[in-house]
Amino acid sequence: MNQIRPRLPLPRLGEPYLLTPGPLTTSFRTKEAMLRDWGSWDGDFRAMTATMRARLLEMLGPARDGFDCVPMQGSGTFAVEAMLGSLTARGDKVLVLSNGAYGLRAARTLQQLGRDHVVLDKGDYLPPRGDEVADLLSRDPAISHVVAVHCETSSGILNPISEVADAVQAAGRKLLIDSMSAFGAIDLRPDEIPFEALVSSANKCIEGVPGFGFVIARKEALEQAVGNSSSLSLDLHDQWAHMEKTGQWRFTPPTHVVAAFLEALNQHHAEGGVAGRGARYAENRDTLVAGMRGLGLETLLRDRWLSPIIVTFFCPDDPKFAFDSFYARMKARNFIIYPGKLTVVDSFRIGCIGHMDAHVMRQVVDATGETLSEMGVTNTAPPEAAIRERSKLAA
Repeated sequence: MNQIRPRLPLPRLGEPYLLTPGPLTTSFRTKEAMLRDWGSWDGDFRAMTATMRARLLEMLGPARDGFDCVPMQGSGTFAVEAMLGSLTARGDKVLVLSNGAYGLRAARTLQQLGRDHVVLDKGDYLPPRGDEVADLLSRDPAISHVVAVHCETSSGILNPISEVADAVQAAGRKLLIDSMSAFGAIDLRPDEIPFEALVSSANKCIEGVPGFGFVIARKEALEQAVGNSSSLSLDLHDQWAHMEKTGQWRFTPPTHVVAAFLEALNQHHAEGGVAGRGARYAENRDTLVAGMRGLGLETLLRDRWLSPIIVTFFCPDDPKFAFDSFYARMKARNFIIYPGKLTVVDSFRIGCIGHMDAHVMRQVVDATGETLSEMGVTNTAPPEAAIRERSKLAA
């Protein structure tokens, strides 16, 4: 029997729900935490930074003692580049596991950094599998690191990170995880899933606001990263060493964003931590998917691969359906959705994360039905090309 969750407080009157994978809808308390100014060199703010780093490490479980947390100003992509540019050396070779925009962005970043790399490109949404990774590593001993995306939000797929990690560990290589849209809602504990480092962002599953990302890495890797980065501002080792010595960020920190993030961490803890947050998101997904399928809309992914982060739906094969009109009409109903990123068929995405619950997701379904009816859409089934694409996911 499913537990009945209390309804979350609504956002401010007239404020839309962001059905995106970040930025996302935040609570009033998180917004309110940004109303005070903080001195970046002040002892109170240094204590806030130390608390934030420690509490993020707690999410790793008992193996956290071998790791440290390094926040980095900027968007999540800044933090990804800091991780790739600092934790790999110029003579290393990196295998990138790609099945969407963010794997390809990692490859582009490595190219800009001048790092030798090879890409396992699975297309828009097929998952990289452990046996494929093991085979590639056995055939190329020069590969030192593997980059994997935990949840690829291009499609909404939750990649099988555990079997990838096992393959990387068995081959004696190092795993770098882009857990941007999963950390905080899906367990990522190094005693169960071995990795060298992970990266995430303030405005994802912790439900903070944009302004910084963070890298959680083995201390040994951070110590060995000296001199690797070709960037001053994105030098992860330098940022870490400076924080360890002074408790301060090297350059102006996003003070208000950190304050909001600490409040978001309090709410994350009160909800039951990773397990509690992940359970709410999973309930959001299940409510959304069941309702949308009830309208005749089809998900790109089969249930096995659906993440609790964001869901991709095929656009209806109806001449009266146009995404731009659909988007505008949903926005008028206070729901901001996300366009699709598939290359073969048209799609749209709806996020399940943020300060929202199943009550809100039912409203999303109702708004979708009303919008489609208003547009005159009578055929909500996907085109045949979409069905053929989805058949590739049968395995």
